[in-house]
Amino acid sequence: MAMTILRNVSVLDAESGSLSPDQSVVVENGRIADVGPGLTGPVDAVILDGAGQTVMPGLIDAHTHPAVVDHDLFGMAEWPPTYVAARAGRALAGMLARGFTAIRDVGGGDVGLARAVEEGYFAGPRVFYGGKQLTQTGGAGDWRAPSRRVYDDNYYSPAIGVICDGVPEVRRAVREEVRRGAHHIKVYLSGAVDSPSDRVDSTQFSMEELSAIVEEATAANIYVAGHAYTSRAINRGLEAGVRSIEHGNLMDDSSIPLFREHQAFYVPTIVTYHALAARSRQGLLPADIDVKLQEVIRGALGALEMAHAAGLPIVYGTDLFADMHDQQLQEFVIRSEIQAPADLIRSATTTAACLLRREGELGVVAPGALADLLVIDGNPLDDIRVLTTPERTLKLIMKGGQIFKNEL
Repeated sequence: MAMTILRNVSVLDAESGSLSPDQSVVVENGRIADVGPGLTGPVDAVILDGAGQTVMPGLIDAHTHPAVVDHDLFGMAEWPPTYVAARAGRALAGMLARGFTAIRDVGGGDVGLARAVEEGYFAGPRVFYGGKQLTQTGGAGDWRAPSRRVYDDNYYSPAIGVICDGVPEVRRAVREEVRRGAHHIKVYLSGAVDSPSDRVDSTQFSMEELSAIVEEATAANIYVAGHAYTSRAINRGLEAGVRSIEHGNLMDDSSIPLFREHQAFYVPTIVTYHALAARSRQGLLPADIDVKLQEVIRGALGALEMAHAAGLPIVYGTDLFADMHDQQLQEFVIRSEIQAPADLIRSATTTAACLLRREGELGVVAPGALADLLVIDGNPLDDIRVLTTPERTLKLIMKGGQIFKNEL
């Protein structure tokens, strides 16, 4: 791969929230080799003139479900996995086109999707996957209809949950995901909006089970992400050692000291509830799910405001699925009611990279980092909305030094 030099660009430092104008970025062998003014290279280097536009790190969405390809979640669990993979490939391509060069899959994605992207069969972001979500019987990841007794435990069926009860079963479930190369483990700490048999204010798994899940993940040098809405569920997860809390719409201030004590991350996913609310207004959601949806929508911004005021590490996540991925960038707009542009950019770059344990490799424009870069026509530090119109303002997408879009 020939050296590529981006010239005449303003480099965005996400951590400090600042711009350095009149810079060059040298890319070689998939990584950033150098950053500075007036840099040159060999005669065969590819020179791209950024015309004073902004170079920033590729975005990271830390709560995604590209393999959840249909709103009929329970019907989809019976589909051929090859068909699901084909539709997931299209979802991944759309994410990359919006500027997301890395994602964390927290249910449904597996080593197959990650390899398909890594080896170039699918265009898409880097996929950090956790495999199946761990759920108790009757928990949020138990997709069986009430009348069904048997659970198809074929790992490669498109159901996103694996049912496990008791300490021996949860240990085995974690070890199976570790065996398949999981980067993290996802566990349901509470009920969910779209699940048929539980409440959002429930707690799930015993403390003994949660401690065993965390112990097994820690033994493998990976971590646990926990789905939860109320502080009752959040606090149990944090006390057990869960590293990131997903959603958290209904949390209260009792969770803040525990986040700090355990150095945990908060991953709100507000846009998905707005997208589901639009479906509800069209009469496309069952009544029981709509009731739960309205409850979590009311608390979402308040929880974000509390976490932001407390200085918690907040990470960008969307939780979109099926045909809703086109709203992936709207999370920036929703959160902008609470957070400044610099904070929002950090949430989708440096803070997300810390959660993924890829500091210095993702989320930065610096020597040694992976060359996951965007060129933006505009300054997102002034107006975060320039990130939300990629068809007009996103001029270059580079992942690992490979260019996927170039309108310079």
